[in-house]
Amino acid sequence: MAEDQSPETKLTATKRKWADEGRFLTGRISRPEFDRLPPGQHLVKNWPVLDLGQHPIIDPLSWSLAIGGLVETPQRFDWTAFQALPTSRTLSDIHCVTTWSRYDNHWQGVLTRDLLDLVHPLPEAAFVMLKSYDGYTTNLPLADFASEDALLATHWEGEPLTREHGGPVRLIVPHLYLWKSAKWITGIEILGADRAGFWEKNGYHMLGDPWREQRYSDD
Repeated sequence: MAEDQSPETKLTATKRKWADEGRFLTGRISRPEFDRLPPGQHLVKNWPVLDLGQHPIIDPLSWSLAIGGLVETPQRFDWTAFQALPTSRTLSDIHCVTTWSRYDNHWQGVLTRDLLDLVHPLPEAAFVMLKSYDGYTTNLPLADFASEDALLATHWEGEPLTREHGGPVRLIVPHLYLWKSAKWITGIEILGADRAGFWEKNGYHMLGDPWREQRYSDD
């Protein structure tokens, strides 16, 4: 699926209908300093699988990650080079726009800040476009991508990420709705201006802050 395509499927039609109806919206706004569970969310102990319905089979030997756009030193990593990067462990909650949240997830991977230190974004850099092996794209501000607990995860709860959850590598930006944390990541483009990704073109919010209940576009 090409990057700029938003094919009509039952899934996309349903999600656009939810956006038009404002499905799940409570109208409440909260703050993460005071409310661990964002408005309209409920806790789960499992990790539901949600995506475009395609789970690409990616051989780590053929996996690659390209980081380019508004950077001084573009980078491309194969699996061996990526594994040689410094790794970190984080603990965070995750929140899906379909209303489930899961507390205390243990991650291991490469911090986004460490990747940005290698490519040196230019002064005009302000946004990021993420690209996945299944053709999925999503956007977010560079400042959110560079948050202290954001990482390209390779492990969850001490085990390598499974294919259904985005393995071998997926993004985790825990303070935004999980659709911003692209699975099967293969490309990171640093931008000067914001650009809508797959779900953003289908009625979803350009930022996706769970505590401000930014599920859908304001347009």
